[in-house]
Amino acid sequence: MQNSIKKQLVLERTIDAPIGQVWEALTDVKVLKKWAPFFSDFKPEVGFETRFMLGASEDRQYLHICRVTEVEDGRKLTYEWRYDGYPGDSYVTFILVSKQNFTSLTIKYKVTEPFPADNPDFSLESFEQGLNYTVGSLKQFVENK
Repeated sequence: MQNSIKKQLVLERTIDAPIGQVWEALTDVKVLKKWAPFFSDFKPEVGFETRFMLGASEDRQYLHICRVTEVEDGRKLTYEWRYDGYPGDSYVTFILVSKQNFTSLTIKYKVTEPFPADNPDFSLESFEQGLNYTVGSLKQFVENK
């Protein structure tokens, strides 16, 4: 059975750092690995694909597949997000806007092909929790740099 409930979410955050610093933390693999160590490789280039294991607990790990689909240098990054061996597809977009000495960050998550509804790890709520954690880590890292 497929999940036909809400299929997208939008998170908005203000980061107390210049836009260039936030962009670097999202796209420079040397910096990215400092706050998101599960990324072993990353390039902000359309078509670049990376894979990493991540999950809610030791016994619930999934191979994540992220493929960059759109890059507007310094302001927008989109990648496709899937799980190896499972149906479903989604896209994550980071949009950065400079606001004087801080950055407005909008994250859009959209499911384009439903994930298995019988696995709560693939629910929109689970992804929202993970994304909130990730954005919190980004914000803390950049603001304390």
